[in-house]
Amino acid sequence: MRKLPKRRFLEVAGRILRNKMSKEAIYPFYCSFKLTRRCNFTCSFCNCWHVKNRWKDMPTEDVKAVLDNLARSSVIVCSFEGGDPLVRDDIEELLRYQYEKPWYLLFTTSERDMQARYPMPKYGKYIDFLHISIDEGHKNLDMYDELEEYTKWGSIVTVQIVVTKNDIGALETKIRRCQDAGVKAVVMCAVHLKNTKDHLPDLWSMSKVGLELKKKYPGVIISPDSYFNRITWDHGCDTSSIIVDADGFLWYPCRVLEEKTINLIDSDLMTYLESPDGHERRVRMAACDIQCAWYQYYATQAFVNPREILSAWMPYYRDLLNRGKQPVAVAPPVMPKSVTDLTHLQILQESAIKGLDRPVGASLELPILEQTQLRP
Repeated sequence: MRKLPKRRFLEVAGRILRNKMSKEAIYPFYCSFKLTRRCNFTCSFCNCWHVKNRWKDMPTEDVKAVLDNLARSSVIVCSFEGGDPLVRDDIEELLRYQYEKPWYLLFTTSERDMQARYPMPKYGKYIDFLHISIDEGHKNLDMYDELEEYTKWGSIVTVQIVVTKNDIGALETKIRRCQDAGVKAVVMCAVHLKNTKDHLPDLWSMSKVGLELKKKYPGVIISPDSYFNRITWDHGCDTSSIIVDADGFLWYPCRVLEEKTINLIDSDLMTYLESPDGHERRVRMAACDIQCAWYQYYATQAFVNPREILSAWMPYYRDLLNRGKQPVAVAPPVMPKSVTDLTHLQILQESAIKGLDRPVGASLELPILEQTQLRP
């Protein structure tokens, strides 16, 4: 994980304060940048792939112009999404380019056979948080068997689980598998978009199950408590995060309302956010009564709200202390040969999931736990 200069955090803190004083989320801190609409999946809850066969990606230089624009803004977490960003031929060049920007990069993909088709260890050098979408909608549940492989690429790995109305009951099995592999999970609702089937789960059931699983599997689910609470409110979203489409246009105030504004290739983001039109759109968003449950609009504010920031960042606490390196402790596919071996594996697993206690007055270097291999 890269190190950002202290002044960058001070700049972001100042924007958070201005948002609090103005009582509206003028400045966003998270940006979902859709690098392409092309994808090798056809999820029924997604409308991105409907145009994939006739979609032409933005030129590399235009993408870089958008990245430059975002780098001048309050955004401190930039997310490369799609479609699937891995399908772009210039993805390595874009990863290298963004690495010099003052943010953390989150990279979301659902591509199969990544380890065989892409140089993921090379890409991992430029990715802080690697999110891998694995769920019934993507029809790629077999990828849960490869989680240990993904942790070798140098990024903090999170399984992105999109939950539909039919999948709530299967959620715990997925969370347990993430815990066993030493990776994290972000749980979100399948939002109902235009030209898609309505898979939005019952929000009260989703809220109840999500909060229960967070207590049962501490440190695994990074979706903040406030997300599971707010999805049941009449209004629980705001513009702490933004979405930039694959053509460079800004969806604002949100993606659900299907309204685009400026093109970030040649229009300054911060100037627009401070404009009367930006304010008017935020006012309309605040009056919106659509319970869409879109994760980033409902969850992002928890990461910058002083009352919620501790619980929101807690799942990442050990990884951040450990310079972003992710511990791996995995139960082997064969039975341990002795009680001693079993006990050792249990200690590795517990330290990977819960962290290590620091002796009073001592300075303890958190170790990187290597995957245990037993001879057959």
